[in-house]
Amino acid sequence: QVQLVESGGGLVTPGGSLRLSCEGSGTTLNYKMIGWFRQAPGKEREGISCLSTSGEKIRFADSVKGRFTISRDNAKGTAYLQMDNLQLEDTAVYYCAAALPVLPAVVNDCTLTDFDLYDYWGQGTQVTVSS
Repeated sequence: QVQLVESGGGLVTPGGSLRLSCEGSGTTLNYKMIGWFRQAPGKEREGISCLSTSGEKIRFADSVKGRFTISRDNAKGTAYLQMDNLQLEDTAVYYCAAALPVLPAVVNDCTLTDFDLYDYWGQGTQVTVSS
């Protein structure tokens, strides 16, 4: 059974940093499109960053551009989301997701909006930004 597990969430003050990790159980995150999403209370799920299977394409939502970085360690088969200069509005549950490299759209590109392309989802980790 394939599972994704996020870790690294927590409580941080505005301007602080956190690094989220996403590990696969029963699978590796190599050779997959990776996406990071978040959902705040009362709001819809939002795609914030993605990385294509090939690693050549990266996308960020405007809300996090310049503050967040997505990466993958192929040796460990783990994906990361480095979050810097966190703000109150970044408070949410953060999810990672992965897509098998079946379609060209997930090999050389990635998507923040087409949630159905992702085959696996984690259970989420809470990030709270508070002063």
